[in-house]
Amino acid sequence: MTHVGDEKAMKKRSLLILFLVLFLLGLGAGATAFFMKFPYEFWDRLLPPSHGELKVVIVRPGLNARQCALAFYEQGALTDSPAALARWMSRLGIDRKFRSGQYRVRKSGAWDMARQLLAVQPIASSLTVIPGMDVFSLREIFDDVKNPTSPKSGDLLRQALLDDRHYPQPMRELLPESEESRIAFLLPETYFVVEESPEELVQIASHTWWERYGERARSMTSKDLGKRAIVASIVQREALWDEERATIAGVVENRLKKNMLLQIDATVIYAWKLKGKNLNRVLYSDLELNSPYNTYVASGLPPAPICVPSAESWEAALEPGKNYYYYYVARKDGYHYFAPTYEEHRRNIKKARAE
Repeated sequence: MTHVGDEKAMKKRSLLILFLVLFLLGLGAGATAFFMKFPYEFWDRLLPPSHGELKVVIVRPGLNARQCALAFYEQGALTDSPAALARWMSRLGIDRKFRSGQYRVRKSGAWDMARQLLAVQPIASSLTVIPGMDVFSLREIFDDVKNPTSPKSGDLLRQALLDDRHYPQPMRELLPESEESRIAFLLPETYFVVEESPEELVQIASHTWWERYGERARSMTSKDLGKRAIVASIVQREALWDEERATIAGVVENRLKKNMLLQIDATVIYAWKLKGKNLNRVLYSDLELNSPYNTYVASGLPPAPICVPSAESWEAALEPGKNYYYYYVARKDGYHYFAPTYEEHRRNIKKARAE
């Protein structure tokens, strides 16, 4: 049986212990706050720099100071708590100018990590999508010759292109299903990225495309947008000069309306590339290939884009030039002779060969 005096003694001891704990916590917090007010130079002289192992930390865009600190902790570079690093980042003003990117730092505690972040600059990687790239040349961007055990670049790019999560939300319902079709929705440009990965390229290049063409794409069906993508890819390969792109797009439209075969060499070249053969020029014997991409045999548009169109080719495909041409032949300077009739086209061919 417990006596009343014993209960009172136990309560006093509990209160005393609680008081001591709170006192020590307050003292620690006060000391931390006090010493945090010391200038940077004080800590720089007091604590030697770390000589820990070198780590590469990826900090993605849109993170606040606490989330950035957590990234350093989760990726093995920070030995203290993320909260401690976040406080130092705030104290030194790093949080207000911190940029995303790859950081090469030495594994260390919160203070020394903050000291490193004052001096280190994020490494900016870049990935370039060139107009006219096909799915094969896109894969080459990610070829990893240094690590032959890594997944094949083609597999990684295919997975990234087919994953709807990498595209803007309103764009997803309009996207075609195939890998070859989706490359047309990566706007060509040089992109500065945090990590050189297919996922990041698809994300940034598709978002850039949507920012430019999303307003017009919203008014189209998925089928119509897919057709525009195919026309844009054909224009990209057929036109050397931007001022002719809309005219060539108009020729494609005119032939489609009359159910004429498109007879475009660029589609034949792509058809043979799918078979593993690279053509420098198209010969008559090459036109016998049985392929839906051989527009000398198959009617209508090919089933998917043959390359990544430039912004200018997209503009031409979305707004084809109004003309009466059904034929064109390349000149030596890369421009074309256009003709409304086959007879005039034959004369243009002779003219082009005589140049």
